Amino acid sequence: MAEMTYRDALKQALRDAMTEDDSIFVMGEEVGRYGGAYGVTKGLYEEFGADRLLDTPISEPAIVGAAVGAAMSGMRPVAELMYVDFIGMTMDQLGNQAAKIRYMFGGQIGVPMVLRTQGGTGRSAGAQHSQSLEAYVMHTPGLRLAMPATVADAYHLLRAALRQPDPVVFIEHKSLYAMKEEVNLSAPVPEWGKAAVRREGGDLVIVTYSRQVHYAMQAAQELSKKGVEAAVIDLRTLNPLDFETIRRHVEKTGRVMVVSEAAMTAGVAAELSARIHEECFDYLAEPVVRVAGEDIPISVSVDLEANSVPTPGLIRDVAERMVAVRSAA
Repeated sequence: MAEMTYRDALKQALRDAMTEDDSIFVMGEEVGRYGGAYGVTKGLYEEFGADRLLDTPISEPAIVGAAVGAAMSGMRPVAELMYVDFIGMTMDQLGNQAAKIRYMFGGQIGVPMVLRTQGGTGRSAGAQHSQSLEAYVMHTPGLRLAMPATVADAYHLLRAALRQPDPVVFIEHKSLYAMKEEVNLSAPVPEWGKAAVRREGGDLVIVTYSRQVHYAMQAAQELSKKGVEAAVIDLRTLNPLDFETIRRHVEKTGRVMVVSEAAMTAGVAAELSARIHEECFDYLAEPVVRVAGEDIPISVSVDLEANSVPTPGLIRDVAERMVAVRSAA
């Protein structure tokens, strides 16, 4: 076991993977000598040199386009976008090229690249640097999507992403980089696409991912003091999606809350809610409840930013109302 931060777990995953596989290299803005905007690649330039830590121009389309070409040519690039907010500028390279190449060429060639980026609120970075745009990726066939919530998953999910034959978008939450936990680096890699049940409970199930896992766990602990036991599912990956784990807990509890930091309308929570209603309707005691971000641009104000996305208190309050409905019935 080793204690490390979320940031250092990502760095260790890159270090171990690059040591094992010479085809892996990192490219992006300031990822070399500077060590990346969030310090994830700090020190790797000195270990692996300029050929494998490539500083690029400030051009997201160029970064992703070059990564797609390198992946098609037998390399395994890790491209970094400083903010997920900039992913829209890469949607031709990412959505039309990386995601489609295997299908356009009859499976003869893939694009084994990882696009690392970060999203979410928590740093008063304003409307153009604080979004949660995972629904963009989830909506694009051909792209895989991982969003680690824990230090262990920051390491193991990135290692797993670097073994995939198709493009993976790997979104890290900007508020988790300093989080510190113990990690077993030699533990078996979790099955790719398998959710983690962080907490068991029979009264309702909270389905979530990324930072909201920690908020859900905090809310569940507070609920337990009041006699309400909530299960918490950490999805880990949104594509592939482990719907069977969700289904089992819907059958067990009959009450489901889906929590997402992304905007409410047409978001991840909406998709999960629709699918649960379609496939698990007979087990539901009441409609699925969505708790998600406000449909507004994120404010630079600390207080407005914090209250534009789900909080532990909001999750707890909604859960209490859901259980109160059960009691009244």
